[in-house]
Amino acid sequence: MIPLQLVDSFLLKLNLGDAILAGFALGLLAVLPKKSQRLVSLHVIAFGLLLLVSPVSLYEIKELSFLAEPVQYKLVGIVLLIVSPVLYYTADK
Repeated sequence: MIPLQLVDSFLLKLNLGDAILAGFALGLLAVLPKKSQRLVSLHVIAFGLLLLVSPVSLYEIKELSFLAEPVQYKLVGIVLLIVSPVLYYTADK
């Protein structure tokens, strides 16, 4: 087992945006084997909304942050919300 202090010290170096992006990537890996483009697009919509709705104050840059500025997390959310309807409507029925 991994000691709780090790996990805690790692998570303290990340912000909410990093956690959401990591959850998005892991969730996408879980959804892809279903081979449903509509399910993937709904997953993308959900995480785009999460990134867009959560407050910028929770995106303060820390040691292991993926992106350089807090506003970039909002921009990623906007991009996901623009791309996801295109994925949904181009999916086969």
